Amino acid sequence: MSDKKMSSSRRHHLKSLVLQIAFELIEVEKKEAAQEKANFMAELPALDLSGDQAALVEMLKKLAHTIDKVDEDRYDAESKVTKADKEIEDLRMKVVEIQGMKKPALKKVRMSADAMLQALLGTKHKASMDFRANLKEVKKEVKEEGVDAVGDWRKNVDEQAGMDGRKKKFQG
Repeated sequence: MSDKKMSSSRRHHLKSLVLQIAFELIEVEKKEAAQEKANFMAELPALDLSGDQAALVEMLKKLAHTIDKVDEDRYDAESKVTKADKEIEDLRMKVVEIQGMKKPALKKVRMSADAMLQALLGTKHKASMDFRANLKEVKKEVKEEGVDAVGDWRKNVDEQAGMDGRKKKFQG
């Protein structure tokens, strides 16, 4: 297929054709459903309401029993459909868990600190900042250690040998 996109007029024309065909199919389905209902009603025998009261009561009991049975069947069918829908939803969730959510590819963007602050703060940030100018300078002290250092650490160990030395060690 070529890289050219479909024009909007062509897209709208095709969409209207699809909607028109769908509308015609729905009309045909409605007519078929009405015809099917009429055929079913024609197959039913006419009610014979002649007779005494006992016969009519017996017929009404049979109808009530038939209605109850149909309601039970309908309830069973609905519960089966509900259970199947729940299983389908559980399986969909498992599929999503197995596949994992697809993360969009992130684009690498090079921004200066000023541009980042401008994006974060919006119009509030107007002055540019030089971050390096705000850094503190650390001066290194050069220690001169000589031969006396050997004597110093031994003296420190002797001082820390007692309880006073341990306290100093943890306090300092």
